[in-house]
Amino acid sequence: MTTAPASVPGRGGGKRGPLISRWGALAVPLLVFLVIAFVLPMALMVIRSVTDPPNVGLGNYVEFFGSEADIHVLWNTFYIAGVVTICCLLVGYPYAYLMVIVPQRVSGVLLVAVLVPFWSSLLVRTFAWEIILRDTGLINSTLKALGLITQPLPLDRNTFAVSLGMTQILLPFMVLPLFTVMQRIDPELTRAAANLGAPPVRAFRRVFLPLSYPGVLAGSLLVFVLALGFYITPAILGSLRETMISKFIADQIQTRLDWGLGTAMAVILMAITLVVLLIASRFVKLRDVYGALGEE
Repeated sequence: MTTAPASVPGRGGGKRGPLISRWGALAVPLLVFLVIAFVLPMALMVIRSVTDPPNVGLGNYVEFFGSEADIHVLWNTFYIAGVVTICCLLVGYPYAYLMVIVPQRVSGVLLVAVLVPFWSSLLVRTFAWEIILRDTGLINSTLKALGLITQPLPLDRNTFAVSLGMTQILLPFMVLPLFTVMQRIDPELTRAAANLGAPPVRAFRRVFLPLSYPGVLAGSLLVFVLALGFYITPAILGSLRETMISKFIADQIQTRLDWGLGTAMAVILMAITLVVLLIASRFVKLRDVYGALGEE
């Protein structure tokens, strides 16, 4: 006579449902917090962009896209974000590669050097660049003392200053995804290419570089999206020509008290960011970048 197997908790039967329900209930406070802190403010922002007078309906959006100055600010935001992303990639890729090939102790020191900026205020770092780059700053004063220049170089209040400051701040967000991906690349692959007669440069270009593409894409996406919403650094290091849309939104709300147009700009920025993330998600897989927990 055969007997039915005893039900095992967590493996089917009637006990799995209540167990999942109990664990799922722990997520309710977090979901409530996310709705109150994120979903509700964004919903109110969208509603206000179409209900605040005098431009009720889509009037605020029509006013934005009908203004040449507003379109220039939007284009300037994309341009600076793209420049910063390229600069971070040009600096971050060799740095992350160096972290992979050096001994572990040296790699740890380089990693700490990347994380140190997170321990200081973004505002302090931005003002430090303003002191370094201004006409009477460290660079111009040193060059004048050495007799190399007679007039100060235009290092401040321009696109160069904004790009430099943002690159320094966002560089860790490029290095860390690159380092994560590069660390998972088997070094035996490049050694095998060398044993087959490939020079070091060709082995790197044909083997290592393609395998690091997920880190390049993930780091570039992260830096670009963060750069789109930058406010403090362009406001301090830039001029009116370097105005980005985040500062433009603040000016509309704080100076003109135009909540309708300001929230419409914020919705446009949010929509553009979501579109960028949606497009990038077809090329960047977080599983390829960070790996599944079970594989570590």
